Amino acid sequence: MNEAPPSDVTAPLPGIDGFLGTRGSLMLDLVFVAMFVVVPVMLYSIYLVRYQRRYELHKRIQLTLGGLLLVALSLFEADMQINGWESRAAASPYLELAADGSRSGVVQVALWVHLLFAITTAALWTVVIVRAWRNFPSPAAPNEHSAWHRRWAKLAAVDMIATSVTGWTFYWLAFVAT
Repeated sequence: MNEAPPSDVTAPLPGIDGFLGTRGSLMLDLVFVAMFVVVPVMLYSIYLVRYQRRYELHKRIQLTLGGLLLVALSLFEADMQINGWESRAAASPYLELAADGSRSGVVQVALWVHLLFAITTAALWTVVIVRAWRNFPSPAAPNEHSAWHRRWAKLAAVDMIATSVTGWTFYWLAFVAT
């Protein structure tokens, strides 16, 4: 499927190699693994607020997750802008690289689907966190903003899970499949 293989397959790949033994870079591997932590912690935080009414702990966990994700995704995006990902994915049977640098194939479709969820997740999390920060008292407790928060935070959580699943799928197709 690869129409234009790299000119020198023995050339080192750009960036720092990852730790999972795949073609992924360090940042790709870190984000891949981090989402296996973020999703369960997010779900636990939702459990805490919904069933145990631990509002302040929920707030602290969500703010911590939001901050960590902001830092991790900023570093990840910098790595993608500096080093790219295409040369690391060139060996995938699911990616077609044309001589002009354009991409097609299942990997490209998986990336677009992942980006759809990732971008909406970032927007939703930002809005939900900012509105919660402005509208909930300190210490955190239910109030007139709660119904809005539940509705949009649920959508943000589902979007985060979809972002993770589509990210894992993209990672496998691009950096694991041979």
